[in-house]
Amino acid sequence: MLPSWLVIGGVTLVVAFIGGSLNPPGGIQWFRRLRRPRWLTFEAAIPFIWTTVFLCGAWSAYIVWQADPGSTRTWLFMGAYLLLEIITLAYNPIMELRRSLVTGTVIGATGFFWAIVLTLLVRPISGWAALLLIPYLLWSPIGTYTTWAMAQLNPADA
Repeated sequence: MLPSWLVIGGVTLVVAFIGGSLNPPGGIQWFRRLRRPRWLTFEAAIPFIWTTVFLCGAWSAYIVWQADPGSTRTWLFMGAYLLLEIITLAYNPIMELRRSLVTGTVIGATGFFWAIVLTLLVRPISGWAALLLIPYLLWSPIGTYTTWAMAQLNPADA
């Protein structure tokens, strides 16, 4: 039997790979041509930041799993973690498909609020699991605000 950390990490990677490869035709080009706020100087670091956020989320899920392995309640938590990852990864393909920065802002905000709910739910199980969701709670609003700011600079693509 595979160790739980390997299964959780593997699922996280597979979902991230699939989600990251879903780009509608012309979507990346559309996004690249958009104007960005002058203060957006860290765009090259964004993939590394999200990688860190996903690693922390997977580690948090592992801690929750270890607290009560295989129970129905724990499986529901695993589904909640998976939903958070899917919401997060839906940002690019759905925003690019719709060519709408407002859509990206809504998806970003949805992920943030779901992460708040998940953090509050896992806190009684493990303080460490909740703390490992803090990077998501810190970074997600920055990404959401950045998308909103881009919508202001690109009203035709809002």
